[in-house]
Amino acid sequence: MHLHNPKRDLDIAGPMRVTQLVKHLGLNREAVLVIRADSLVAGDATLADTDEVEIRPVISGGSR
Repeated sequence: MHLHNPKRDLDIAGPMRVTQLVKHLGLNREAVLVIRADSLVAGDATLADTDEVEIRPVISGGSR
């Protein structure tokens, strides 16, 4: 699979569950969003070797 996030582009062998990918990258699952084909992907979903995936940090904020 091809992984893109703001800091790097990687090619990683799949198939792999989202939770495994996040752990493999040393990231906190609750601090990132995993996106495939413009859709959020659940942690238990399996990513195929051919998937293009983007990982984005979770950003939270409030209104005044």
